[in-house]
Amino acid sequence: MSFPNSPRLSGVKHLVAACLIWTGQSAIASDIVYTPVNPAFGGNPFNGAQLLAVANAQTTYKDPNATNTSDPSAQFLRTLQSRLLSTLAGQITDVIFGDAASESGLIKFGDQEISYVRGLESVTLTISNAADGSVTEIIVPLLTGGQ
Repeated sequence: MSFPNSPRLSGVKHLVAACLIWTGQSAIASDIVYTPVNPAFGGNPFNGAQLLAVANAQTTYKDPNATNTSDPSAQFLRTLQSRLLSTLAGQITDVIFGDAASESGLIKFGDQEISYVRGLESVTLTISNAADGSVTEIIVPLLTGGQ
C-alpha cells in the first residue's frame, strides 16, 4: 500500500533531491595556511602575555639558590648590609672626589682594595679583590663647573 501524498514521503523526496544537487556540485577548497601561535616564531604578538602566564602557572621548578623573602630576620640583614655598604660607598666617594681629596690613596675593606690616582682630567680607580684575584679599572673624568 502506498501513500503518494504523505508528508513523510514528501520530506524524503526533498532530502533525496538536495543530496543529488549537493553531490553534483564541484568541491570548493582553499590551501591550508599554518600560522604559529607563539610570537617568537611569527605568531600574534598579543599571545605572548597569555602564553607566559600559562607557562608560569604550569612550572614546578624551584630555584635552589633563592632566598626566603618572607623571613623577617633575613630581610632585616639584607637591608642593614645594603645601608652599611651605601654609607661606606658615600664615604669613599667623599675621600676620592670631595673638597679635601688627596692626589692618590689606598682604601682597604674586607677582601677589597681600592686604589686611586688623580690626574689633570680624570681619576683612575683600581679595584682589586683578593679573594678571587679580579682587578677592575675605572677612569672617571673630572668635571669642571665653570672654572
